[in-house]
Amino acid sequence: MIKTHILGFPRLGPQREYKKALEAYWSGQIDAAQLQAQGAAIRQANWRVQAEAGLDYVTVGDFAWYDHILNISLLAGVVPTRFGANPDLDTMFRMARGRAPQGKDAPACAMTKWFNTNYHYIVPELRAQQEFKMAYVPLLDEVQEAKEQGHDVKVVLTGPMTYLWLAKCAGQQFNKLDLLEGLTVLYGQVLAMLAKAGVAWVQMDEPILVLDLPNAWQTAFKTAYNQLTDGHQIPAILLTTYFGDLQDNSDLVRDLPVQGIHLDAVHSDEWKRLAPQLPERQILSLGLIDGRNVWRADLAAKLKALNAHARANLWIGSSCSLLHCPVDLDNEPDLDEELKQWLAFAKQKCHEIAFLGQGLMQPDEPDLHQTITASVQAVQARRNSSRIHKPEVAARLDGITDAMMHRKSKFVQRAQIQKQTLKLPPFPTTSIGSFPQTTAIRQLRSKFKRGAMPKSDYVQAMQAEIKEIINRQEAMHLDVLVHGEPERNDMVEYFGELLDGMAVTTKGWVQSYGSRCVKPPLIYGDITRPKPMTVAWSTYAQSITKQPMKAMLTGPITILCWSFVRDDIARAQTARQLALVLRDEVADLEQNDLRIIQIDEPALREGLPLRRRDWPHYLTWAVNAFRLAACVAADATQIHSHMCYSEFNDIIEAIAALDADVISIECSRSNMELLDVFDQFKYPNDIGPGVYDIHSPLVPSADTIEALLQRAAAKIPPARLWVNPDCGLKTRNWAECTAALKNMVVAAERMRRQYA
Repeated sequence: MIKTHILGFPRLGPQREYKKALEAYWSGQIDAAQLQAQGAAIRQANWRVQAEAGLDYVTVGDFAWYDHILNISLLAGVVPTRFGANPDLDTMFRMARGRAPQGKDAPACAMTKWFNTNYHYIVPELRAQQEFKMAYVPLLDEVQEAKEQGHDVKVVLTGPMTYLWLAKCAGQQFNKLDLLEGLTVLYGQVLAMLAKAGVAWVQMDEPILVLDLPNAWQTAFKTAYNQLTDGHQIPAILLTTYFGDLQDNSDLVRDLPVQGIHLDAVHSDEWKRLAPQLPERQILSLGLIDGRNVWRADLAAKLKALNAHARANLWIGSSCSLLHCPVDLDNEPDLDEELKQWLAFAKQKCHEIAFLGQGLMQPDEPDLHQTITASVQAVQARRNSSRIHKPEVAARLDGITDAMMHRKSKFVQRAQIQKQTLKLPPFPTTSIGSFPQTTAIRQLRSKFKRGAMPKSDYVQAMQAEIKEIINRQEAMHLDVLVHGEPERNDMVEYFGELLDGMAVTTKGWVQSYGSRCVKPPLIYGDITRPKPMTVAWSTYAQSITKQPMKAMLTGPITILCWSFVRDDIARAQTARQLALVLRDEVADLEQNDLRIIQIDEPALREGLPLRRRDWPHYLTWAVNAFRLAACVAADATQIHSHMCYSEFNDIIEAIAALDADVISIECSRSNMELLDVFDQFKYPNDIGPGVYDIHSPLVPSADTIEALLQRAAAKIPPARLWVNPDCGLKTRNWAECTAALKNMVVAAERMRRQYA
């Protein structure tokens, strides 16, 4: 029995219909009924893509108006009291962003990265006596929608163990496993409802099975699934793991009372060992098509591996949800044809999966043979293309020395030189980099990109925007200014447009969080820098102000992690290539009298391997890549780095090893909880803990910001504290930015008086 399916499909829609609907609802342009109608249309289109590709099941339950973990929180009634009772759609948005069209504003829940991806989930907040009760369940309506359209349905749910693992204890310490029994009862009720609705299969996502689980959690897995399946009339369960292999959790998974197991067959060959150990009656689902990258699959190689390990009950699917891929390659008419033939987006991946299923069942089908041959030719063409390997890049990599990864002097000496040069006050204030991307700015970029505006006019218009941004910062009395990045569409895509060996798409959007979408560049070959990328903008900005101007770069690890990276060489090698081109940019900025340079690395923690035994190797090459980019700077040049929305506490020593003169870290959503690590680890350099949440439209008061700074000053010597927001301000409007930054400056001035 061969069946084909995917673990999930992108929510955005091919034209970002999702983003447009969300933002129209938040701004009051459409009502809740119109929003829900838009959601139904997106879901129906997604199911149609899967069905027309020839997949046996369409996946229902992968849609979420903000985040799939937040969906489970609303379903299970895990709603903090500050958001009120009777959860609904607006409760969801207030939990995610602090504000909704209906309901009272409240501080948003914490947000962090989904395993080692750039997708963000809303962290559940659990109480010691948490009660789980069925609350907000749109899932049943979605099942009915799909069935009415004639689809065979497989429902996806985040499993109870993964949900509990990802949650945090709100305001108190307790053992989260004490809540498992109640949560499992709730899941049993949901599964029973799905069974009554005619659902035959539920995909239960338990990706924490690829992590290092404590013994207590391994035992709890058995307890939970035995309880869940004991005597209940529920659908068959496909236990789903992805992003890695099971390793020491493989025995646990084999023993669970589930009808099927899904394994990631892209990032691990573990399935070849485990397949013979599974009962023939149990479904084995293999994620053979990469859900996290965009390269076309070698269908012949995949079929060869399948035929070598054939079994009776086999499903074929994506390695993980296709949420992490753009929707449709057909939307890229401007992508050059050679590169395009190497690619497959979510829609095309559905076809690849269907072809693999057909290849096993009908290996002599002529059309199938042509498809497989085309895939093999595309893979070979990419491998042999002259665009991939550049001898000059290989030579430069061979010339890297250890000395290139060290500053001339230690931080203590550098800090004194920088203090004399920059003459900044205590608690210096700055922003992270970007300022609001207004409609006017986006229209200017679009007009220039499509050739409707001469470059000279574009430069002049952007310089006017930069001047206005600087004037606003000076009026707010910020100490270190930024040029605001009006010329940049995105902090990674911008560099992808300017570096050889990288390409950008037109509509290759991927969801990062809520309505926030990014277009990850494609790293297809060796990387070189044809010319300076940021120098002209930063030099102009510094020329029109007497205050220090901070030049902005995106770091090598973040460009690596937030791109679709080539898979024919090690990621560490690509990181070194990126570091070398950024090193050249740092040198050019410094030669043009920019004395503060920020190299953002928000993805440093995200790139961390899921297994701790693999951490040291990654952290070594990741830290060295940053240092290779930064350490060309002279002692008088202050190097900053920024990190956000990840749990950084467990890699704080690696962050210190970056040897940035100043780091800024997201802290406000967690109420400075991230700074608890400094009780044990004495961070040696300067640090700016974020003092307000830029992902929420709420404006913090000066008192609120001062209270956070007081908490920070209790952990870190006040003389080494900076004052800044959590992240860049491009998604906010000017009214919100101005009010918040003015309050931030007031709070900093109060701290100066107190610690004078």
